[in-house]
Amino acid sequence: MKNVFCRTPLWEAAKTLAGVAQGRAPAQLVVRGARLVNVCTGEIQYPVDVACAMGRIAYVGSDATHCIGPETRVVDAEGKYLAPGLLDGHIHIESSMLTPVGFAAAVISHGTVGVYFDPHEICNVLGPRGVELMVEAAGSTPLKAMLTMPSCVPAVPGFEDTGASVDAADVAKAMEDPRCVALGEMMNDPGILTGADGPHAIVAETLRAERTVTGHYTMPDMDRGLNAYIASGVRCCHESVRAEEALAKMRLGMYAMLREGSGWRDLHEVARAVAGHKVDSRFAVLVTDDAHPHTLVSEGHVDRLLRRAVAEGIDAVAALQMVTINCAQCFQMDQDLGSITPGKCADLVLFDDLQNFSVRLVVIDGEPVAQDGALTAPLPAAAFPEWARRSMHLPGPVTAEQLTVRAPVDEGPVRVRTVEVIGGSAATREAIVTLHARNGQVGADPAADVLKAAVFERHRATGKFGLGFLKGFGITRGAMASTVAHDAHNLLVVGASDADMVLAANTLLDCEGGMCAVLDGKVLGLAPLPIAGLMGEGSAEEMAALVETLGQAWETLGCTLPAPFMTMALVSLACIPELRLTDRGLVDCRDFTFADLFAED
Repeated sequence: MKNVFCRTPLWEAAKTLAGVAQGRAPAQLVVRGARLVNVCTGEIQYPVDVACAMGRIAYVGSDATHCIGPETRVVDAEGKYLAPGLLDGHIHIESSMLTPVGFAAAVISHGTVGVYFDPHEICNVLGPRGVELMVEAAGSTPLKAMLTMPSCVPAVPGFEDTGASVDAADVAKAMEDPRCVALGEMMNDPGILTGADGPHAIVAETLRAERTVTGHYTMPDMDRGLNAYIASGVRCCHESVRAEEALAKMRLGMYAMLREGSGWRDLHEVARAVAGHKVDSRFAVLVTDDAHPHTLVSEGHVDRLLRRAVAEGIDAVAALQMVTINCAQCFQMDQDLGSITPGKCADLVLFDDLQNFSVRLVVIDGEPVAQDGALTAPLPAAAFPEWARRSMHLPGPVTAEQLTVRAPVDEGPVRVRTVEVIGGSAATREAIVTLHARNGQVGADPAADVLKAAVFERHRATGKFGLGFLKGFGITRGAMASTVAHDAHNLLVVGASDADMVLAANTLLDCEGGMCAVLDGKVLGLAPLPIAGLMGEGSAEEMAALVETLGQAWETLGCTLPAPFMTMALVSLACIPELRLTDRGLVDCRDFTFADLFAED
């Protein structure tokens, strides 16, 4: 596979690199006296010098004096730890609420030099045109933003409505672009297991192009099912929530991506697959999946994963391998990325220590791009076209009448299926609760922690909407709305008050998408996300401030969940069990059938 993510191809740089390594030509950058984290052998070598030229590494050894010329930039790394630049093996940039430029500006100073990003959020709204917008914007930054083409748009065909769809022909076309290095997460694991033509055709186009197929295996079967999924060509999976699941995948040669995002707190459990067993960790990779702007600003990015991994008992060098060479090997790109060895891209990060992983210097393609927590130069802004800013297509404003839930009886108790959310988890539960019908209608019961919810189709003005009830937020009053609602990203509204739900929904309709919280007819917090209803144009700090205001508004409404908007955004994610709400109604994701709102006695 042609690698366009290094400044200079190796065939063009090879002769110069050989000369620099032997002192016949000067290096452009030399890092001296470092404690080298050798991810190839698992050693820490000291002292080590590294010489770079033409964006690649020419020399790694005890003394690079012979590589230094009058114009060579020399970095004194005495006592510090030098590691390969950090890679995030699976992320949806849109979930940061930042444009690719804003995202790059937020993560590079934390040591991140590359991400394997799956833009299926914007693809669900704008289709392949939206994917191209993301790729072009990311290409204007030093960050190596490597596209994994969305594979499941819609995520669950027939159960939700999206703004676009992706088929095998779209994937085949994407694979012709060298900026596309893999297939995005194959969420249709039931389709793979049952031999459905659609998902297998998409996987086949990826394999034909000799690209990596990334996975999303949520089935409980770790025997025949997992074997079948891997045998179909899927190389990695980030959906392990138990250590046993991650270990089962690694034992079958699948890269287990251990996830710790803003809304996904899986590492405490899945880290035991490595920390609790005497196993080789070469098939383990650390990923974020989703990262909120507040998380990026206050905790970091991949450096945060390293701190968390060490806190969970994973060896620091092993953790670094999981975000460097293991990740590069997973994507068949270790010939260029993932290690500090001769010929590789000169992507380096300098740490104070291997406990806090405080980043002192970040180098991408031999150029220092961040130092002491700040970029060395600002990144250029990326403009998005008007059509990407006009994604809210409803027949008209949301009305209170649309929120009416008709009961099967005029008066009395009724048994209702609710979607029970679990804080810090992507999973939900089906919970049967008893509500009381009045005048033939059923409403929210905040005293019992039951809220009303609605999902409005927003892509084609079809007028479709689904109604249901949620449990687990702890909200006692007000309402919330969001156009970040995985994966179809329709307009999701949740609340204890119909009037506040109407205001919340129409507030987002007016600002072309975003997230808001409402109480007693007043907007307490609003984060406008005008680009596809998913991203804003502010910096990470600016977006984090808006999200912080929203978080305070959620607390005012009574919520105690961590990252509640991330949890809310998963209510309609119909590819993960148990129960979800989409614009077409309640979906039982255990057997992929529509569920009745009212349960039989």
